[in-house]
Amino acid sequence: MHGLEAGLFDLARLFLLPALALIIIALAYAFIALGAFLMEWTQRRSGAYSSRLAAHQAATGASSEDLELWIMKRLEWLRITSRSAPMLGLVATMIPMGPALLALGEGDGRSIGENLVVAFSGVVLALIAASITHVILTIRRRWLLEELRSYERGLA
Repeated sequence: MHGLEAGLFDLARLFLLPALALIIIALAYAFIALGAFLMEWTQRRSGAYSSRLAAHQAATGASSEDLELWIMKRLEWLRITSRSAPMLGLVATMIPMGPALLALGEGDGRSIGENLVVAFSGVVLALIAASITHVILTIRRRWLLEELRSYERGLA
């Protein structure tokens, strides 16, 4: 490789471990969010759910617009995770593909396999995290907007 290409390759490799670490964090967050979501879903179905939106409004006297902002803030990390995890998965896939292709040219099957395992594991875990958080985001957004609508109708 020429100097520029080698430099770019080395620079890209620096991002593999941070990308993998962020994928693990996203996956852990997704499972924690899933547990909280399942608890909330169970409470809603049993009628034992106490609205955090209503509690926030009662404690702060927030207007409808302020409650919309509170909803957006509450859903922010779910949205960030569901949108950024697939990109991290792509990064974690593409970085090991370079060494895998070089190993292919050299006939080093073991190195190819090691790099492809990292590549595909990263993308699979990232997509699982993104899928979980996207489902939670979608349903929780609907729940909160239904609560907001009920609150707004109560004011009118």
